[in-house]
Amino acid sequence: MSEVPRQGGDGPASQTPGPEKSPPEKKSRAGRDLPAAIAVGGTLGVSIIAILLFAPKLWYVLVSVAFAIATWEVAKRLRTGGYDIALWPLLIGGQAIIWVSWPWGPTGVLVAFAATVLVSMVWKLLGQGINHAPVNYLRDLAVTVLVLAWLPLLASFGAHLVVQDDGAARVATLMVVVVCSDVGGYVAGVLFGKHPMAPAISPKKSWEGMVGSLLLGSVGSVCCIVFLIGSHWWIGMILGPALVVCATLGDLVESQVKRDLGIKDMGTLLPGHGGIMDRLDSLLPSAFVVWAVLTALL
Repeated sequence: MSEVPRQGGDGPASQTPGPEKSPPEKKSRAGRDLPAAIAVGGTLGVSIIAILLFAPKLWYVLVSVAFAIATWEVAKRLRTGGYDIALWPLLIGGQAIIWVSWPWGPTGVLVAFAATVLVSMVWKLLGQGINHAPVNYLRDLAVTVLVLAWLPLLASFGAHLVVQDDGAARVATLMVVVVCSDVGGYVAGVLFGKHPMAPAISPKKSWEGMVGSLLLGSVGSVCCIVFLIGSHWWIGMILGPALVVCATLGDLVESQVKRDLGIKDMGTLLPGHGGIMDRLDSLLPSAFVVWAVLTALL
C-alpha cells in the first residue's frame, strides 16, 4: 500500500488545565494502529501457511467464509448508503460461483455468475410484489451486479489456484507478492512519499510508494516463481509488476467506493485493518492476475 505520511501535528498545549483525558490510540505515521495491524496480519499469515502446508483444499473453505463475510459487510454499507441490493442472491450465488470453480473451473464460474445475475434481475423486479413497481430498479441492480463481479467472481480465480498443478505454491505466490507490494509501498511511502498518486481518491498513496511496491513486489515474485514453483525467473518479472499495478488499482477502487459512501472502513472485524473487505481489496484483482499469468505461462 503506497502511503504518504500525514503532515502536521498537535497544536500548542493549552495553558488552562482541564479534565484528564484518556491517551489517544497509538497509530503509525500513515494513520494506522500498526501493532494491532501487525498482530492481525501475522495471525492471518500463519493460518494461511498452515492451511497450504497441511490441508491445501481447506483454502476453498477459507475463501468462501471470508467472502461471505466480506459480501455481508459491503451489502450492509451499501444499504446504509441507500442502495437496496439483492442480498440473498449475492450471498448464495456468490458461494456457488466460488465452489463450482473446483470441479468445473472458469466454465462453471461463468455459468454460476450468469445464473446469479438472472436471479438478481428477477429478485429486484418482484421484490416489491407484483402490484408495485420496483424503486430504483436499474441503479440497485447495477450495484448488485458490480458487487457480484467485484467479490465472488474475482475470488473464484484465487480459490481455483489451489487445485491447479503446484496449487499451494501458486496461492503462496499470490499472498507473498501482495504482501511484498503492500510492505514495499508502505515503507517507501512513509519514508519518502511526497508526491500523491491520486489525491482526489486516496490522499495517502504516493508515487514513491508505488516504486517501493514495484521493487519489492518484483523481487518477491521472482523468488516465488524460481524457488516455490520452480520455473523461469522472467515469468516473475512479468507477474510482479502486473500484480502490483492491479493490487494498487484494486485498493483505489475500494477507496472510491468508501468515499462515495462517506465511510472510512467497510467493517471493524479486524483491529488495525478495518473489515474483511478492507484486507481483500488488493487481493481480488491480484488473484485474477496470478491465475491468468500462471495459467498462460506455465
